[in-house]
Amino acid sequence: MASPRPATQVSAVICLMGPTGAGKTACAIELARRFPIEIISVDSALVYRGLDIGTAKPDPGLRREIPHHLIDVCDPAESYSAARFRRDASDLIGQIRARGRTPLLVGGTGLYFRALVSGISELPAADAPLRLRLQADLAKLGTKALHARLSAVDPQSAARIHPNDPQRILRALEIHDLTGQSMTAAIAAARPQPLAFPVVRWVVAPRDRTQLHQRLARRFDDMLERGLINEVCALRARADLDLNKSALRAVGYRAAWQYLSGSLTYSQMREAAIVATRQLAKRQYTWFRAEAGAHWWDSDDPSLVFSLIRALDAEPLKAIVDYT
Repeated sequence: MASPRPATQVSAVICLMGPTGAGKTACAIELARRFPIEIISVDSALVYRGLDIGTAKPDPGLRREIPHHLIDVCDPAESYSAARFRRDASDLIGQIRARGRTPLLVGGTGLYFRALVSGISELPAADAPLRLRLQADLAKLGTKALHARLSAVDPQSAARIHPNDPQRILRALEIHDLTGQSMTAAIAAARPQPLAFPVVRWVVAPRDRTQLHQRLARRFDDMLERGLINEVCALRARADLDLNKSALRAVGYRAAWQYLSGSLTYSQMREAAIVATRQLAKRQYTWFRAEAGAHWWDSDDPSLVFSLIRALDAEPLKAIVDYT
């Protein structure tokens, strides 16, 4: 392992973003071996315990070598929100900086990055009894009926939320029932608070998306070889888990679950998972292109890590720091 640099703290919070499979984690590890860095995961799937192979979770040995945060912090039966991520990540940033080290936020969940940096409208926490009643209505009536109910009380949210998106429909109805106002009004009334530190936005992504697609297919095949189906079997054995849980929306898990239930053949499962992963990467490209002030790096550039090291050495990174 390379020796770390002297513990000189980088003044900015570094956000290392990019599409799935682009090599963000490998870059982050190399930086953390050379600088006094602690990694904060920005990934809506890595927070869940038991989702290891299909999320390409860093192995325990690597996590012992280099501090990683916000991995395995949530049971898959729970929901983990952007608001909770912001609270957790903000606390960790303060703790890491207090230790004289630099927080490096790494991942592909654009909503989490934006919630952290720009702030998020604080909405009411989930109410377990109410959510159970709404889920019972969902099971009895179906998503279209609940979407129609949402249209009656919050037409703006209903216009944004697809009729086949039960999670967001339930959340919008829950907010209405808890507050007596629409989710649209609740968001408008809240006042997001931006992060109180300077931020550097780096996007690591290949210029040639065809190569990324090929890499994603190979990676999923590797996950299958390493036991993804057995991992999903263990999740299916739990009575408190089903495909309505947020954790099981992670790409690959839904298709594997459907294969185990008999609704997909093995080849159909593989194809569905690879297509879903490519679609995720496409959405991530679109999201990160909208990030103002982001500096893009070609993940296929063999000198990428050295370029990132030079950029950190050039602190305070005045050319690409966004003082939000």
